[in-house]
Amino acid sequence: MDPYLCLFLFLFVTLFVEMRGGRDECMTSNRCGDQGPLIQFPFRLKDQPRHCGYPGFELSCTDNNQTMLELPVSVKLLVKNITYKSREIIVQDQDNCLARQLRNLNLAASPFQFNFEDFTFFHCSSDKTDSYNFDRSIPCLSIPGNPVYAVYSSRSVQYMDLSSCRRLYNASVPYDGGFIFNGSAFSLKWSHSKICRLKKSNSTETECIKGVSNKIIVIGNILFISNKVERENRVKVKKFLEDYEALKPSRYSYTDVKRITSHFKDKLGQGGYGIVYKGKLSDEVFVAVKILNNSQGNGEEFINEVATMGTIHHVNIVRLVGFCADRFRRALIYEYLPNESLEKFIFSGAVKNYSLSWKKLQEIAIGIAKGIEYLHQGCDQRILHFDIKSHNILLDHNFNPKISDFGLAKLCSKEQSAVSMIVVRGTMGYIAPEVLSRNFGNVSYKSDVYSFGILLLEMVGGRKNIDVSVKKEGDVAIAKKLAIVGLSCIQWCPVDRLSMKIVVQMLEGEGDKLTMPPNPFASTVPTKTNLSKPRRVFQQELAIILELE
Repeated sequence: MDPYLCLFLFLFVTLFVEMRGGRDECMTSNRCGDQGPLIQFPFRLKDQPRHCGYPGFELSCTDNNQTMLELPVSVKLLVKNITYKSREIIVQDQDNCLARQLRNLNLAASPFQFNFEDFTFFHCSSDKTDSYNFDRSIPCLSIPGNPVYAVYSSRSVQYMDLSSCRRLYNASVPYDGGFIFNGSAFSLKWSHSKICRLKKSNSTETECIKGVSNKIIVIGNILFISNKVERENRVKVKKFLEDYEALKPSRYSYTDVKRITSHFKDKLGQGGYGIVYKGKLSDEVFVAVKILNNSQGNGEEFINEVATMGTIHHVNIVRLVGFCADRFRRALIYEYLPNESLEKFIFSGAVKNYSLSWKKLQEIAIGIAKGIEYLHQGCDQRILHFDIKSHNILLDHNFNPKISDFGLAKLCSKEQSAVSMIVVRGTMGYIAPEVLSRNFGNVSYKSDVYSFGILLLEMVGGRKNIDVSVKKEGDVAIAKKLAIVGLSCIQWCPVDRLSMKIVVQMLEGEGDKLTMPPNPFASTVPTKTNLSKPRRVFQQELAIILELE
């Protein structure tokens, strides 16, 4: 008998036995106390087997028999009600002060969907501060004489009196017909169940299938996928998804993706890795859906995007709403930004009836710099983007910048001064010299600084769509500041470049205090920087890093 047929029959019988064996373990419904909500699939109590519910849907019972849900990271909420028909769960902060936990809330890692607004929290040293300047007061965080206020993060604080206040932190606040800062309950929703079914057409009982072992899934993939590259990509993606449970955006099926995009009706653009379509999760929530090509390296980009963007949340970084890994089909779902990329505003011919003011250009530059600084210093591991360019900077309805496209990103520890690379990463023109040749130094986070410097010089030198005519003295100062900072970032040697923290300080400071940096291309002219360290001796023939993939 054909050995492949024998193996297929073995897998079929094993799968059947596992499905039958796991049928009765998840049948019982539970409650925390007599008045608690009914707990059944996709939820489970923590003492039940893991296959009885979705990852992230674990509930627990408190000492006083209340039902508790824990959102990433360590945000604990009391569950007041669960409606399985409409897939909705009502939750409330146990101390009636949700604002205290907001700093720890990781929206991208939550399996639930809900609307939110970004706020900045301020702690003021006097209760005489004009409260009408702020959007919300937070009584549960305040103490007598020291109120705490919240302001929309998108709102400019330039004209607000903040002399007696200091910034605490940024946080995303759930929105449920109102803003939930204190003790109000709010609702979370989850996607339609794809794992369980009604038991023997019984409308009250649900049967769940026990998880199948990873070895069977991998062997089954090898049997039915003949293309070597696609087979390797699928195994790589599947292994990553199995290891990736605690921190992840929502997962969608390919059927969901077709519904969200109205069968790929509205095409936004096309790049090297796939086509981007406009989609809609609800009447008010629009998304951009990138359908990835089935090409070599595609699995690596998919893992990079989900692993990197699924663990971070920053006002200047595009939010990954969800992803699709349905057999050989893969897609990434982002928040939708109506003004598209910065590229079309700084190069000619893209936008005819709109020009960016120098003040707005400065605000965009500061936002991008803060986003890169967060990637370098704000996460547990340092994230190197390696593809900072105008095409990957998206603008929301208020022209706030957000960094996108993490397909080439690389993670390393903050203590690591250099990273190893066997493949050149980035876009020509933005790639730092050391990425192309080690003669210029080690590859590090300073490579992103170089790309940002090139981007700044592009913003200053753009034509037609930027009003390059300088009509005010303030415009002269802004243009000069952006140019000086850009030149400081593109110094030939990585050790001569600034850190992004210093870049942010320079962009937010007074431009008249900045001095022109050394000419990065004048190798024969000694500089103060060169005198303070040993001169690097360059080889006549540069050692080029070859692309091995």
